[in-house]
Amino acid sequence: EVLNLDNFEVIHTYKHDIKEMTNQIRNIEKYPELKVNNSPIRFQYRHPLLLNDGSIISNYELGPAYKIDLCSNLKWINDEEIFHHSKMFDHEGNIWVGGQINPKSKYVSKYQIKGFEDDSIMKINTDGQVLFNKSVTEILIENKIFPYNFALNSSLSGEFDPIHLNDIEPVFNNSEYWKKGDIFLSIRNQSSIIHYRPKTNEVIKYIPGPFAHQHDVDIISDKEISIFNNNNFLVDNKYSQIIIYNFETDKFRTLIDNQLQNENFKTKSQGLSHIFNDGAIMVEEQNHGRIILFNNEGKKEWEFINKDKNGNIGYLKWSRIIENKLLINNFKSSIKNKNCSN
Repeated sequence: EVLNLDNFEVIHTYKHDIKEMTNQIRNIEKYPELKVNNSPIRFQYRHPLLLNDGSIISNYELGPAYKIDLCSNLKWINDEEIFHHSKMFDHEGNIWVGGQINPKSKYVSKYQIKGFEDDSIMKINTDGQVLFNKSVTEILIENKIFPYNFALNSSLSGEFDPIHLNDIEPVFNNSEYWKKGDIFLSIRNQSSIIHYRPKTNEVIKYIPGPFAHQHDVDIISDKEISIFNNNNFLVDNKYSQIIIYNFETDKFRTLIDNQLQNENFKTKSQGLSHIFNDGAIMVEEQNHGRIILFNNEGKKEWEFINKDKNGNIGYLKWSRIIENKLLINNFKSSIKNKNCSN
């Protein structure tokens, strides 16, 4: 659903034929649990990326990526790769998205590590063609970065998942601390943020906690990034947080801590934050289907609960705020003039 946040009206709904799309997938052996975990009753649009013509690009969880148009017609599907988590445009109009390499990358294959979740950073174009695909494990090894207990870390689910990439944030402008074309990676199971330069395969900066199992890294100024801290430490872990890291001072600070505590705001997994151009802050509590907006004075303006007509609460999967006025106007015009047969 696309909502107008001025009045909370649903201005457009995407609802394509999930079962028919799944039937078109030929690379079934790559996704052994696809029809169970992504059946129509459980299917979720994951961080859908809105294009100028009203089409969206999204993906199955640990499955194919796809594009549907404004009328929810399937335009393409990529079933050659495994996609997951966030999708973000870069300065060239291509898209960075989390992937998993299978067959495994060279180091994982060499040591025959069974069940290893070999997360990768993947760049695709808007036609779904893969332009770049690189294992995060390879990046860490080739840059001589071996976090503490790297090989033995595992995910909350007990799988051999020492990386768990969940967000890729592209850099659009040069600053004293980064270059256009760089990317920031959020590595959940190392509780770290990585500043990486794909052009030279160079890790510019490795940033460990003070955060645990974080998601959603955003660039918020020419020297600061925000980090959504799920805060899954063994102690003092009741509330999720928004943490700001300053490259100039090499220090961390938090935002609206008291407000999040007053709202009993905590999501153990997933979740995100978004700082608006005017300083307002939106947070998504994925596990509980809740979004809250705080204005630039830190006061709660509204709360959205993702309920159906029967009052049941459903998951959210990385809501996306659209602030680009041109894109908003184009989208509203497309809706007004749409001619859908379905």
